[in-house]
Parts: sequence; structure tokens; C-alpha cells
Amino acid sequence: MAKGTNKAAHRVLWMDQQPKGKKKRTFRKRKLLLFMLPLLFFILSALFFVWSRIQVIQLGYEISKALKEGRSLAEMNKRLTLEVATLKSYGRIEKVAVEELGMSKPKPDQVVVIR
Repeated sequence: MAKGTNKAAHRVLWMDQQPKGKKKRTFRKRKLLLFMLPLLFFILSALFFVWSRIQVIQLGYEISKALKEGRSLAEMNKRLTLEVATLKSYGRIEKVAVEELGMSKPKPDQVVVIR
């Protein structure tokens, strides 16, 4: 066996002593973490706030569109109701019967009363 191949296994490392550079690195990591967590929280909360405002605006537009459509449908309903009333009027029906269909009013001897 070769004696010089496994020198690292014979080296003694003391657990209570760490190299000076490692302490600084862990301190920097901890400091960076303490800085990044609030920053991340702030960014996420700002994104959530912007998203919620966009949703509110979008829903406002949808509500406005629905109200406009409702007013349009109510106006159309009024026009159609008026048209139905006009088409059902006795004067119009009599005019169409006489002018377009060539009908005339019955003579009194043509009227049969059913009881």
C-alpha cells in the first residue's frame, strides 16, 4: 500500500475551531438572508396589491358593461311592448282587413248570434 495517498485521513480537525473565513461567510449569508426576506415579502405583497387592483378595475368594467346591456335590453323591451300594442290595436286590424284582404263589414242580415 502506498503511504502518501491518504494523508488527509490522518489529519486531526478540531471541532471547536473554524477557519476565520468561514465565520465571515456564514455571517454574510445570515445578513443577506435577513435583508432578502423582508425584501421578498415586500415585493410579493406589492405584486399582490397590484394584481388585486387590476382585478377590481376589470370587474368594474364588466359591471359597467352588464349595466349598459341591461339598459339596452330594457329599452328594447319597451319598444317591443309598444309594437305589440300597436299591432293588436283594433283600428290597425280593421284597416289591414279592409285594405289588404279586401274584407268588408258584414250586413245586419249576415250576422248570426249564437247563444
